[in-house]
Amino acid sequence: MDDPQELLSLCKRRGFLWPAYDIYGGAAGFFDYGPLGAAMKVNIESHWRRLHVLEEGLQELVCPMIAPEPVFEASGHLDTFADMYVECTGCGETYRADHLAEGLHDNPAALKDKELGDLLRKNDVSCPACKGELTAPKRFNLMFRTSVGAGSAKVGYLRPETAQGMFVNFSQIYRFGRERLPVGAVQIGRSFRNEISPRQGLLRLREFNQMEAEVFFHPERKTWPRYGNVKAEMLSLMPNNGPPTSMSLADAVSSGTIANEALAYFMWLTQRFAVDVGVDPARMRFRQHEKDEMAHYATDCWDLEAETGYGWVELVGVADRGCYDLEAHLTHSGADLTAFERFDEPKEITKEVVRPKYDVMGKLFRGDTKALAGIVAQLPPDAVRDRDSVQVDMDGRKVEVPSTCYELAVTTEKISGDKFVPHVIEPAYGVDRILYTLLEHAYRVRDDYVTLSLKGLVAPVKVGVFPLMARDGLDDIARRLYDSLVGEGLAAYYDDSGSIGRRYARMDEVGTPCCVTVDYETKEDGQVTIRDRDSADQVRVKLDDVICAVRNMIEGRSPQSPANM
Repeated sequence: MDDPQELLSLCKRRGFLWPAYDIYGGAAGFFDYGPLGAAMKVNIESHWRRLHVLEEGLQELVCPMIAPEPVFEASGHLDTFADMYVECTGCGETYRADHLAEGLHDNPAALKDKELGDLLRKNDVSCPACKGELTAPKRFNLMFRTSVGAGSAKVGYLRPETAQGMFVNFSQIYRFGRERLPVGAVQIGRSFRNEISPRQGLLRLREFNQMEAEVFFHPERKTWPRYGNVKAEMLSLMPNNGPPTSMSLADAVSSGTIANEALAYFMWLTQRFAVDVGVDPARMRFRQHEKDEMAHYATDCWDLEAETGYGWVELVGVADRGCYDLEAHLTHSGADLTAFERFDEPKEITKEVVRPKYDVMGKLFRGDTKALAGIVAQLPPDAVRDRDSVQVDMDGRKVEVPSTCYELAVTTEKISGDKFVPHVIEPAYGVDRILYTLLEHAYRVRDDYVTLSLKGLVAPVKVGVFPLMARDGLDDIARRLYDSLVGEGLAAYYDDSGSIGRRYARMDEVGTPCCVTVDYETKEDGQVTIRDRDSADQVRVKLDDVICAVRNMIEGRSPQSPANM
């Protein structure tokens, strides 16, 4: 699409998307979903839920959108979740510094503050609005800060992702899954990022919708039960060390292009979802993160990208995050976020442990010594190694324990199993970006008006119902037909205003897969006309068969297909 504004104009006119707070001049980075957009969003989320919860058996959680500060201290968001911005000394406008450096460096987001500033200065980059001089890049944490409670309130933050709620609940997820791996959880909900300069419609928002899964694995067995069924399926890959290619899952894993079978499987599931909902396969690819782009804890990471009027846009990130997240929360909270694998026969092993020094600890912590020693003893050795102190959580209190209170020791013991911190595969989907991409990929101009060729799966209205004339009993038949369709759970739209051609055009413009017209012949032969949106073909169908015919057309089949007739 040459001009995305044409689509955004249609979205506003037809009730998909509205600029938030428009009567007050709007607010950058915020959009309202109108009636059709809200319905389409629910359809997208419902199909994602069907694949991940019903078919794959992952557990759906709903966690709070506000979390206390220690959660984000542990996750690293307080220290590292920041972008660099520059400010115009003339007009005061702010910009993402790395966005202004696009085309000047392969990956400007990976540059340090001074490096990025030098790059902009050497290339004489000025304010895009007024050509004024820009300040040196400054770091800005993207989380929205708030207070929890009155008086001496605790600091909290609106979550910048849904993932942390699943990480902190790992022990409950593990127990609910009968203490077997792999096990996973999903969450669909709102996240918040105080973006510096959101501009590209739905592609960069300050309040946005996510669908995320966190799937936990044994570190040495990263595979999925259904992998064998799909390993011959093909993926369009853009590796960071070679040219674009198309490879089967099996070949990608065996060659080391994709790190492991579990990651490959969830990449395939991501592709299946995207094609199901209507992303054009010819304008879709998986791009592997560059070495300097990949998080330090990630084994491998791929973005599902789609080509749009704004260029190639990330829709989904699929990453092997290792054990970073659970270890971080384990260290900061002292909670047991490990899994246990029982051996066939007990084994005698020598291992390194954290041993509390009760005499030293007793002088410092007195009555808390026993409880605190129990927490410290559960810490992994690497959590305390070469550190002057370690911070743990005891009954909601943060306690700093100096290194004089514990030591690393080697013990020999007989064990019945192995305790370990699981690794996680994370597919993270951006709902708003997916919805926008579906609208753009479905956008067609035909006969001087726009048609949205949306998949029936996500179309907000499934069928239009028209009486040829709003009289002579045709409207009564059409109303009864409308009621029967709605009663079967099909989103229908009744319209008796204007010519049939105009009514068809209105339905085409909002992506309705088919329309049913009640005419004078209906009163004689009990048949109606069903019109297909994309081909404009029309067939006559008995009133009793309309529901089956509509379901066929929603699913991309002929209205008279024997599948449902």
